[in-house]
Amino acid sequence: MMFQKISAYVSALALVLTLTACATPGTQSGELEIRSGYIEQITPVELKSGTPSGVGAVVGGLAGLGIGSLIGAGTGRDVAMVLGAVGGAVAGHEVQKRRDQPVAGQQIIVRTNKGVLVSVTQEANPNLRQGQNVFIEGNGEDARVVAR
Repeated sequence: MMFQKISAYVSALALVLTLTACATPGTQSGELEIRSGYIEQITPVELKSGTPSGVGAVVGGLAGLGIGSLIGAGTGRDVAMVLGAVGGAVAGHEVQKRRDQPVAGQQIIVRTNKGVLVSVTQEANPNLRQGQNVFIEGNGEDARVVAR
Protein backbone atom coordinates (compact mmCIF):
# COMPACT_ATOMS: atom_id res chain seq x y z
CA MET A 1 0.00 0.00 0.00
CA MET A 2 2.76 2.45 0.97
CA PHE A 3 4.75 1.51 -2.15
CA GLN A 4 1.74 2.27 -4.35
CA LYS A 5 1.41 5.76 -2.84
CA ILE A 6 5.09 6.47 -3.32
CA SER A 7 4.92 5.09 -6.84
CA ALA A 8 1.95 7.33 -7.62
CA TYR A 9 3.76 10.42 -6.29
CA VAL A 10 6.94 9.59 -8.22
CA SER A 11 4.92 9.03 -11.40
CA ALA A 12 3.08 12.32 -10.98
CA LEU A 13 6.33 14.19 -10.32
CA ALA A 14 8.00 12.60 -13.35
CA LEU A 15 5.04 13.54 -15.54
CA VAL A 16 5.13 17.16 -14.33
CA LEU A 17 8.89 17.36 -14.94
CA THR A 18 8.50 15.90 -18.43
CA LEU A 19 5.75 18.32 -19.38
CA THR A 20 7.71 21.24 -17.96
CA ALA A 21 10.83 20.26 -19.89
CA CYS A 22 8.87 19.96 -23.12
CA ALA A 23 7.03 23.26 -22.70
CA THR A 24 8.18 26.15 -24.81
CA PRO A 25 7.05 29.73 -24.48
CA GLY A 26 4.40 30.65 -27.01
CA THR A 27 5.23 32.95 -29.84
CA GLN A 28 3.78 36.39 -29.61
CA SER A 29 2.46 38.15 -32.64
CA GLY A 30 3.67 41.65 -33.19
CA GLU A 31 6.44 43.59 -34.77
CA LEU A 32 9.76 41.96 -35.64
CA GLU A 33 12.86 44.13 -35.87
CA ILE A 34 14.64 43.74 -39.20
CA ARG A 35 18.04 45.29 -39.89
CA SER A 36 19.90 45.19 -43.17
CA GLY A 37 23.60 44.94 -43.92
CA TYR A 38 26.19 42.64 -45.46
CA ILE A 39 28.14 39.63 -44.25
CA GLU A 40 31.73 40.39 -43.26
CA GLN A 41 32.64 36.93 -41.96
CA ILE A 42 31.22 33.42 -41.57
CA THR A 43 32.81 30.93 -39.17
CA PRO A 44 31.62 27.30 -38.94
CA VAL A 45 30.64 26.23 -35.39
CA GLU A 46 28.93 23.26 -33.72
CA LEU A 47 25.64 23.87 -31.92
CA LYS A 48 24.17 21.74 -29.14
CA SER A 49 21.07 19.76 -30.00
CA GLY A 50 17.78 21.13 -28.65
CA THR A 51 16.86 18.12 -26.51
CA PRO A 52 16.81 19.01 -22.81
CA SER A 53 19.10 16.82 -20.72
CA GLY A 54 17.39 14.04 -18.77
CA VAL A 55 14.20 13.85 -20.82
CA GLY A 56 15.13 10.45 -22.25
CA ALA A 57 15.59 8.94 -18.79
CA VAL A 58 12.32 10.41 -17.49
CA VAL A 59 10.25 9.27 -20.48
CA GLY A 60 11.90 5.84 -20.47
CA GLY A 61 11.29 5.47 -16.74
CA LEU A 62 7.61 6.38 -17.13
CA ALA A 63 7.21 3.91 -19.99
CA GLY A 64 8.93 1.17 -17.99
CA LEU A 65 6.76 1.94 -14.96
CA GLY A 66 3.63 1.66 -17.09
CA ILE A 67 4.71 -1.62 -18.66
CA GLY A 68 5.76 -3.01 -15.27
CA SER A 69 2.34 -2.20 -13.84
CA LEU A 70 0.78 -4.59 -16.38
CA ILE A 71 2.79 -7.56 -15.13
CA GLY A 72 1.72 -9.81 -12.27
CA ALA A 73 -0.20 -8.89 -9.12
CA GLY A 74 0.62 -7.94 -5.53
CA THR A 75 4.30 -7.87 -4.57
CA GLY A 76 5.35 -9.27 -7.97
CA ARG A 77 3.67 -6.35 -9.67
CA ASP A 78 5.47 -3.87 -7.39
CA VAL A 79 8.81 -5.46 -8.22
CA ALA A 80 7.99 -5.43 -11.94
CA MET A 81 7.10 -1.71 -11.74
CA VAL A 82 10.38 -0.84 -10.03
CA LEU A 83 12.44 -2.92 -12.46
CA GLY A 84 10.50 -1.51 -15.40
CA ALA A 85 11.06 2.07 -14.25
CA VAL A 86 14.80 1.57 -13.68
CA GLY A 87 15.27 -0.36 -16.92
CA GLY A 88 13.25 2.18 -18.88
CA ALA A 89 15.22 5.08 -17.42
CA VAL A 90 18.54 3.47 -18.37
CA ALA A 91 17.31 2.65 -21.89
CA GLY A 92 15.85 6.12 -22.36
CA HIS A 93 19.09 7.76 -21.26
CA GLU A 94 21.10 5.66 -23.74
CA VAL A 95 18.72 6.54 -26.60
CA GLN A 96 19.00 10.24 -25.78
CA LYS A 97 22.81 10.08 -25.66
CA ARG A 98 22.83 8.75 -29.22
CA ARG A 99 20.48 11.53 -30.38
CA ASP A 100 22.40 14.38 -28.70
CA GLN A 101 24.78 14.97 -31.59
CA PRO A 102 26.01 18.50 -32.33
CA VAL A 103 24.39 20.37 -35.21
CA ALA A 104 26.38 22.26 -37.86
CA GLY A 105 26.09 26.01 -37.36
CA GLN A 106 27.58 29.34 -38.36
CA GLN A 107 28.72 32.42 -36.51
CA ILE A 108 27.93 35.24 -38.91
CA ILE A 109 29.33 38.76 -38.52
CA VAL A 110 27.12 41.33 -40.26
CA ARG A 111 27.94 45.02 -40.72
CA THR A 112 24.63 46.85 -40.68
CA ASN A 113 23.91 49.80 -42.94
CA LYS A 114 24.52 52.02 -39.87
CA GLY A 115 28.06 50.60 -39.55
CA VAL A 116 27.39 48.46 -36.44
CA LEU A 117 28.84 44.94 -36.31
CA VAL A 118 26.34 42.27 -35.25
CA SER A 119 27.25 38.64 -34.48
CA VAL A 120 24.57 35.98 -34.98
CA THR A 121 25.07 32.25 -34.34
CA GLN A 122 22.54 30.00 -36.08
CA GLU A 123 22.15 26.65 -37.84
CA ALA A 124 24.21 26.42 -41.02
CA ASN A 125 22.72 27.98 -44.14
CA PRO A 126 24.77 27.04 -47.24
CA ASN A 127 23.13 29.86 -49.23
CA LEU A 128 24.90 32.58 -47.21
CA ARG A 129 28.35 33.84 -48.26
CA GLN A 130 30.79 36.61 -47.37
CA GLY A 131 29.91 39.99 -48.93
CA GLN A 132 26.23 39.05 -49.44
CA ASN A 133 23.51 41.58 -48.61
CA VAL A 134 21.32 40.19 -45.83
CA PHE A 135 18.63 40.97 -43.29
CA ILE A 136 18.98 40.32 -39.57
CA GLU A 137 15.55 39.32 -38.26
CA GLY A 138 14.85 39.60 -34.52
CA ASN A 139 17.05 40.26 -31.49
CA GLY A 140 19.16 38.30 -29.03
CA GLU A 141 19.10 34.52 -29.25
CA ASP A 142 16.13 34.68 -31.63
CA ALA A 143 18.06 36.71 -34.24
CA ARG A 144 18.55 35.08 -37.65
CA VAL A 145 20.46 36.13 -40.77
CA VAL A 146 18.57 35.65 -44.04
CA ALA A 147 19.43 36.54 -47.64
CA ARG A 148 17.92 39.69 -49.13
